Amino acid sequence: MAKVKGDVVIDIEVCKGCELCIVACPTDVLGKSKQVNNKGYQYIVKVKEECTGCESCALVCPDAAITVYRKKKQAV
Repeated sequence: MAKVKGDVVIDIEVCKGCELCIVACPTDVLGKSKQVNNKGYQYIVKVKEECTGCESCALVCPDAAITVYRKKKQAV
């Protein structure tokens, strides 16, 4: 049986670090960076690999800075 695996990509120059995506993520994949982007915001980064591809983070992002990719992961 194949499971869905996700990957989240954040455009760090668009991200304002509002943290809505962190709250929305059911698997706690996202966290706040210690660095700042060119606009001076602490942006969001992926901190774990457990993304399921649910897209909750992308749906709540007010700046459309998040893209979620899904792929089937073969069960072992």
